[in-house]
Amino acid sequence: MKRILIGFIALISFFPITASAEETLSAEALLHQMGEASHKLNYELSYILVKKNSIEPFMYRHSHLENMTLSHLVYLSGSMREVIRRNEEITYLEQGSKPFSIQAESIVAPIIPLLHKELPLLKEYYDFVSMGRAREAGSPSQVVRIVSKDGNRYSYIVWIDERSKLPLRTDLVSRDGDIIEQYRVVSYTVNDQIADFMNKRLGEAELPKVLPSSSTTQEEAAWSIKWLPSGFKAIHFNRYRLAMNQRAVESQMYTDGLFNFSVYISEADELSQKEQSVHQGRRSLYSYIQGDYEISVIGDIPVVTAKRIADSIVFRPSVLKNEDK
Repeated sequence: MKRILIGFIALISFFPITASAEETLSAEALLHQMGEASHKLNYELSYILVKKNSIEPFMYRHSHLENMTLSHLVYLSGSMREVIRRNEEITYLEQGSKPFSIQAESIVAPIIPLLHKELPLLKEYYDFVSMGRAREAGSPSQVVRIVSKDGNRYSYIVWIDERSKLPLRTDLVSRDGDIIEQYRVVSYTVNDQIADFMNKRLGEAELPKVLPSSSTTQEEAAWSIKWLPSGFKAIHFNRYRLAMNQRAVESQMYTDGLFNFSVYISEADELSQKEQSVHQGRRSLYSYIQGDYEISVIGDIPVVTAKRIADSIVFRPSVLKNEDK
């Protein structure tokens, strides 16, 4: 009898593993399903953002109807703060500040990083590695690692819910394997009633009018970058003068679809530091003086990568301080 019982336990223990192995999709397919689910499902996520010295709670709702995509982020601690997305219009509300709306493709706020990302499009620059099954937020999940091929960026590990295909946890990992920050879902709901609720509450709500986009110049920058991590492309070039001291500044943002950074070129003055290197969480800053200019690289990249980018910048004969803007 004892042998029969042991054999039965062994059989039922082996069966889920075998079935799971047969049904497991590739890492790329799992990430594709996650992207589709985060766009098309109607859901609510309650999650925490864990950093080195802090834990912050959030609630995020998303709904997708035929002609309307709605998202709603609520900060659950501190002063009242909310972000509302209605198609391509994004409204920021904060207690004690005047609310405003802008036209943008994505919300700038602590949303789970891999939501709404078309990650398989990045396979030229990242490896997608299946790491097996785990359990997160009380649900069985498939774990996938997203690794930079060139080592010049951070990596992600994501726990994908086997039922809804939504991300239940994402760890941002340094090149040394240390966790920089962590988003962990505490509870979640997938329900079409969420779409009805959000449409009634936010679909026709009176929100601030969209601010006109800031004017940008179509002129070329007075400098160029000789080295970029593979896959990064330039977007949002601007040239302006600082209100406080009228220093001329040129800025250029770059993205690979997963991480962003910006380069700032300005006239150096007596307050400019010869060299500065700062790393806080996912954000890095590297700046130094080259001739008459202060070069700064700021973004979601390692400091060593920011430094290599800054060191590769070369100037053309035109000079910023003679630009009359």
